[in-house]
Amino acid sequence: MTKYIFMVVLFFLCSPIFASAEGWGFEKDKNGNTPDVGRYGPMIDEHDGFFVDQSGEKVVYFTFDNGYEQGYTDEVLNVLKEQQVPATFFVTGHYINSAPDLVKRMVKEGHIIGNHSWSHPDFTKISKSKMKQELDQVQTAVEDLTDQKAMTFLRPPRGTFNTNTLEWARELGYIHAFWSIAFVDWETNHQKGWEYAFNNVMEQIHPGAVILLHTVSEDNAEALDNLINELRMRGYQFGSLNDLLVKKLLPFPIVSL
Repeated sequence: MTKYIFMVVLFFLCSPIFASAEGWGFEKDKNGNTPDVGRYGPMIDEHDGFFVDQSGEKVVYFTFDNGYEQGYTDEVLNVLKEQQVPATFFVTGHYINSAPDLVKRMVKEGHIIGNHSWSHPDFTKISKSKMKQELDQVQTAVEDLTDQKAMTFLRPPRGTFNTNTLEWARELGYIHAFWSIAFVDWETNHQKGWEYAFNNVMEQIHPGAVILLHTVSEDNAEALDNLINELRMRGYQFGSLNDLLVKKLLPFPIVSL
């Protein structure tokens, strides 16, 4: 009986659901270099995930996480439209249900909608079937609401992942999109002014940066126009995650044709 119990416990501890969780993070680099993400780099690369454009080109990628609406996304979209800059918005089920017109506008104006899960769970604590359900709900809702009929990019809730969730996502047709620039911008009661957001991004900027921002931040909305102007002055261009994916998955000579 004791041996049986031991074997059952061992089975559950070794099962995918109980695999150790990883939290995406790195030490910020303020010298114009790509931050060192250590062992996380090979982990995500093995499953076609990315956190940066490794080409060395002076291109940056704006990405926004949208869990709920705080009234600033219209302003963000206005700036992106005026400046003709593409972005990717990672949305949840709550956001789709509460701000459908904004989701429609994102797609109509040429932006990409990414999957941030339906209910924002920790993927490392749920089964593959539950993870699929979370992702399918978002994809179906976006397909029903907009002209975007495919969904490629996944940003895991809380940035939590492990080798199992990376593998599951790839099997389900998704690619993990992490980031190389971020800062604490989501605390809506502790906004510090547009210069705080501006300085945090510019201090970390580097070629190929994937920038994570949250649209609930008033600071971000007010800083975005200045950020884009400053980046252009420094010789940067702006790409979509589709551009980054082509660079990553296709041989360099093909991309350069």
